[in-house]
Amino acid sequence: MHHLLNTMQAIVIHKIGAFSSEEVPLPMPAQQEVRVRVAVTGVCRTDLKIIEQGHRDLVLPRIPGEEVVGTVESVGPLTDPVWLGKRVYLYPGTACGECPSCRMGADNLCRSMQIMGFHRDGGFASHVVAPVKSLLTLPDNLSFEEAVFAEPLSCCLNALERAELKAGETLAVWGAGPAGTLLARAARHWGAEVTVIEPDSLRRRRAGGMEALAGTERFNVTIPAVGSPEAYQQALAVLAPRGRLVAFSGLHSSEAPHILNVNTLHYHEQRVTGAYGCAFRHGEEAIALIASGAIQVKDLISHRLPLTELTEALNLVRTKAGMKVLLTP
Repeated sequence: MHHLLNTMQAIVIHKIGAFSSEEVPLPMPAQQEVRVRVAVTGVCRTDLKIIEQGHRDLVLPRIPGEEVVGTVESVGPLTDPVWLGKRVYLYPGTACGECPSCRMGADNLCRSMQIMGFHRDGGFASHVVAPVKSLLTLPDNLSFEEAVFAEPLSCCLNALERAELKAGETLAVWGAGPAGTLLARAARHWGAEVTVIEPDSLRRRRAGGMEALAGTERFNVTIPAVGSPEAYQQALAVLAPRGRLVAFSGLHSSEAPHILNVNTLHYHEQRVTGAYGCAFRHGEEAIALIASGAIQVKDLISHRLPLTELTEALNLVRTKAGMKVLLTP
């Protein structure tokens, strides 16, 4: 127990390359905000990157954690009390709603986007404050552990939408980690024919993937779900005429410029599109897909750890020793 009622345990990054577990003031919700008691926070490669290398959108000091579900515990002034006690998923972004990106339904690209765990404090803590407009209520039949997959699945739905993937088309995904596996499952749900390429034998078996392509196949859509230049080179090489490559995983700035061959795109009328994060509506869609059982996620949970064991959790992500690692405060 905390000796003070108005403090909480949290993971804080003060400088890139390190984090500390400390007691911090309990956050107070402002107008149109609520305070959520965190039930589960997912750990992903982005969290590892934020802590070890930093990130374009990271503002320090910061409590990380952008995959968060929990229960609304208190509401700010002039905030509708109907939210009290509700089980919620927190869409990690706060968009302005006015800029050109927001107006075209790409609120994830909002000019003044504030992302939980990047610009404002996230879920590696016992409590987190979030705006009412970023809350999504969870159906009663959906467990917190399954609901926490709404964020990674949302990012996958955005990528498939950017790909304009249609039923009956062929898709190749590089990487059978949590993101690659969710991409494959969502695409199959949409009626696509999916091939997963994964060098790690354990992950490959679980995803029913293959180690390498024969080299003769051609795919309508290719998505590297791993930050590897080789994956991008292969993804371009096996793209069918008029195929679409989705840049789903970022590369190190030293690797990124050497990938594209414009002539390949020119002669085959191919397209390259980016996918970064997710819009609010992808969260709604993800929750519906998980709650209905259309996309299974529970079998992807490999580890459940307390927040105090974040070092171990990050090691599991770094070494790919697990699949989805979930933290509880």
